Amino acid sequence: MRAEAAANLTDFAKESFTADGATRDVYRKGEGPAVIVMAEIPGITPKVLEFARKVVAAGFTAVVPQLFGIPGLDANPKNTGLKGAAMAGASIAPLCVSKEFTILAVGKSSPVVSWLRALARHEHERCGGKGVGAVGMCFTGGFALGMAVDDVLLAPVLSQPSMPLGITPGRRRSIDISPEDLETVKVRCAKQGLKVLGLRFTTDTLVPGERFDFLREQLGDAFIAVEIDGADANPDAPTPPHSVLTEHLIDEPGQPTRQALDDVIQLFRDTLLPAS
Repeated sequence: MRAEAAANLTDFAKESFTADGATRDVYRKGEGPAVIVMAEIPGITPKVLEFARKVVAAGFTAVVPQLFGIPGLDANPKNTGLKGAAMAGASIAPLCVSKEFTILAVGKSSPVVSWLRALARHEHERCGGKGVGAVGMCFTGGFALGMAVDDVLLAPVLSQPSMPLGITPGRRRSIDISPEDLETVKVRCAKQGLKVLGLRFTTDTLVPGERFDFLREQLGDAFIAVEIDGADANPDAPTPPHSVLTEHLIDEPGQPTRQALDDVIQLFRDTLLPAS
């Protein structure tokens, strides 16, 4: 099964990047300004890679860091059975104890965001363009907001940002970023015209509506919320509506999830490419 996972990555170049004393593998593909694609749990699945290829097809360099999980592993039990799901579960277990990720705390940015900011700066120098885009999904959704502290990050996309888990009203009205970092992002929105795009299904309990209300209050008109009815999610996905750009995407014209994908790509075009 690991060989099959590796085969899903053959069109991506594997490199490593070191910053803040940490070295991680990075998968790259394409040409043009960089877009950092941060995978959802359980990791860099085939659906995440499909999204990255769509970014490449739109004229960008997709940069996919391995933050957790087994790269390329298909964890959909419909495709790989219980063995694939079990391997995926075992591979993400270290998240619960890793000091790099803030899971339970409120009002904190995960330490790994500092490494991601360094990666974005590095890729901007390498790829050029006006700046860098970033897409966080689920567990990594808030990372894209934390990366927007740096001026090089011009297009942050928060797809189903799920942290912190909304087990209390205060957690539902928050996102995993420190007050200091959030204040910096707010200033960028007010003075530099930074736009933050957020995506969620309205029925998704992992991404409560209160979280988007909080972002609207904090960022004002700079926060662009795309909220999709759960009935418009891909019914063939193995889980309830959650992953807007991957598992629950219906990639057909006229579908709300396809429109959300188009909105993401258009944000990258508007902010990262030189004016024609």
